[in-house]
Amino acid sequence: MIDHLSFYATDFAATKAFYEALLPTLGCGLVMERIATEDPEFPTRRMAAFGPPQRPVLWIIETKTPASPRHVAFSAKDRKAVDAFHQAALKAGGQDNGAPGKRPQYHAGYYGAFVLDPDGNNIEAVRHGMD
Repeated sequence: MIDHLSFYATDFAATKAFYEALLPTLGCGLVMERIATEDPEFPTRRMAAFGPPQRPVLWIIETKTPASPRHVAFSAKDRKAVDAFHQAALKAGGQDNGAPGKRPQYHAGYYGAFVLDPDGNNIEAVRHGMD
């Protein structure tokens, strides 16, 4: 259903490095980067896109002022990937917002982990299943 989405980063370098460190745990990485020279108000705005090869799904866009926090949940292939995601996020400077574990309040088989990225966005890795 989702083609792509964007997060806004006040510290572009730190946010880009954060996602470069944790998204490989989910089989994704940096797909492309660009400068938004077409924006007359911010012609040096940096942008980086992450996803599976050749598929820019998550865009990190530099901003001068904080944007309201967002939430995104990434699909994980298994519970080990959820655990690896959480560990990589903490190592990259993310803040724990919910250790890996079952979340039966959502539904049976829901296993997720939550972290806050450098701009306070609530990032989750989730596995739906009983593995």
